[in-house]
Amino acid sequence: MDAKDVLIDAYGRIQEEVHAAVDGLSPDGLNTRPTPDANSISWLVWHLTRVQDDHVAGAAGFEQVWLSEGWEKRFGLGLEARDIGYGHSARQVAGVRVESGDLLLGYYDAVHAQSLTFLRGLTASDFERVVDEHWDPPVTLGVRLVSVLADDLQHAGQAAYLRGLLQSAEA
Repeated sequence: MDAKDVLIDAYGRIQEEVHAAVDGLSPDGLNTRPTPDANSISWLVWHLTRVQDDHVAGAAGFEQVWLSEGWEKRFGLGLEARDIGYGHSARQVAGVRVESGDLLLGYYDAVHAQSLTFLRGLTASDFERVVDEHWDPPVTLGVRLVSVLADDLQHAGQAAYLRGLLQSAEA
């Protein structure tokens, strides 16, 4: 199994976790924040998708799906076009609200499809290419892809946990 095949499988697991966290929830469930400083499922999934979109598109030399396919307008959040949620205040988190899980999942699935297109075309030597020289040591493509994977799985897990809290509160 090649490294790209491992990553394709792993990115598929992100998609499974995102769908499991979002499917069937009402807008209230998606947008609920357990405390005023906590994240909602909407924010968590939007953010993890923005991170994947931004970082993978940047490494691949693609335009972000957020911009190229009009997701920024569909969400209508009023944020800067390239905002990915990093460092958002509680007020900014509260502003990331959706009216349906279909919107979140549609955007995630579009980003996932673009990520898979990129991953499928990689060769072993591609993973050594430096994609970000702002760090010491510089970040290679392999490190960047694993970083996105780790961040996305962490946030998908947080969304799953929050879904469990919401469901136990309803019981």
